[in-house]
Parts: sequence; structure tokens; C-alpha cells
Amino acid sequence: MDVLDATFSALSDRTRRAMVERLSHGPVTVHGFTEGFAISQQMVSKHVASLVRARIVKKTKRGRESVCTLRPEALKAVNDWTMNYRQFWEESFDKLDAVVTQMKKEAGDGKRNGN
Repeated sequence: MDVLDATFSALSDRTRRAMVERLSHGPVTVHGFTEGFAISQQMVSKHVASLVRARIVKKTKRGRESVCTLRPEALKAVNDWTMNYRQFWEESFDKLDAVVTQMKKEAGDGKRNGN
């Protein structure tokens, strides 16, 4: 599976996106996720496993606990991919702005000429 496919698949779930958001503030134990989400330990583990498979999260053992850490480089691929489209939209908006500006200018010229 392509890296982007795995990342988008993992991020398609609202709970997993919320987990990533929480991890952006620092490491969280798997048990720690059960406190912030109204889901069972089993469901937390399934969500974490999905994030680990997508390489968005790294899970390490610390004693009896599993600690999850965000791997920001995994999200960089998504950022790089979306930047191409951001440039496309910004250029499109710039073109639209130029058209609107020209239309306003022409409308103003028409009013001054009595049209």
C-alpha cells in the first residue's frame, strides 16, 4: 500500500484524528487514550494499531505500559501532496480576483460614460 493511501486511510477516522491531535502535545500511553475517549481499551488498541501500521504513530513499551509518540514525518507526505493543490487554488483565486477587479473597473467606466 502506498504511504499516502495508508496515511489517508488511518486519518479517515475521526477518533484517530483526535488521537493524532492529542499526540501533537506529547506522548500518551495506550491506557491514557481510554481516559480521553468514550471507547473501550480494545477499540483504543485497534485505533492505535491502525496509526502504527500507517507509520503515523510509534508505540514503545515502557515497563508494563505502551507509550505512543507521534511521527510528524509521516504527516509531511500529506503536507507535501496537498501543497501542490494549495498552489493550484491560490493561482485560481488570483486569476478570479483579476477578473473581478477588471469587471469592477469596466462597470465603473460604464457608469462614468453614461451607460
